[in-house]
Amino acid sequence: MPDALTTKSITKIYRTGSTEIRAVDDVSIRVEIGEFVALVGPSGSGKTTMLAMLAGLLRPSAGEALINDQNLNQMKDSERTRFRLRNIGFTLQANNLVSYLTARENVELMLRLNRRFDKHSQRRARELLVRLGLAERLDNLPSQLSSGEQQRVAIARALVHDPGIVLADEPTANLDTEHAFQVVETFANLIHEQNRTGIMVTHDLRMCIYVDRVIQLVDGQLVRTISDRAEIEALASAGGPVVKPH
Repeated sequence: MPDALTTKSITKIYRTGSTEIRAVDDVSIRVEIGEFVALVGPSGSGKTTMLAMLAGLLRPSAGEALINDQNLNQMKDSERTRFRLRNIGFTLQANNLVSYLTARENVELMLRLNRRFDKHSQRRARELLVRLGLAERLDNLPSQLSSGEQQRVAIARALVHDPGIVLADEPTANLDTEHAFQVVETFANLIHEQNRTGIMVTHDLRMCIYVDRVIQLVDGQLVRTISDRAEIEALASAGGPVVKPH
């Protein structure tokens, strides 16, 4: 299958005075269309920085990121913003919902920004929220939702405009176990059914049961990739947070 996303020796360096921190260090990965990948590693391993570079929110210090063979680094800021808006769905741990819009309106906002707001897309927004267990919360404001419900609204918003690439930073961080499994299973199903590409950052190895491949970072470096189904299931069965190996 063709690659939806490729990085070539991508690196992000932060400097404070004479101190240099390599948040991501010479990482090359390839993710195929229709593939759902988990990006795992201990705190400080560079997962969120990596995701931000893949989304074009951060420019790498070296190397490059390509989406559908288009180099994000070579785009002007305005071009990259337009490209991201059309082609990438992105969720952060901080869900950034608009406080005065209802759950449904927050999801529909992405359609309006993409100039794709019509009756069909309105129906799709509602169906996504229902599928994520929010049928009774469509007209609630964020302040009337639990943190877990707010996160599910953010996930629906990331998916509603049919992006080819969906990037999720700890999408289950505010969810209880039951809803965490429900959300990631739904997430995986939508990616596979609609032939999208998904990358999920997670500390919870149990969530890897739904992914096609696991990529592990430690200290900003790629240390291993797991694609064997039995190994992924064993990793997920072990559960618990990812810790730095000794």
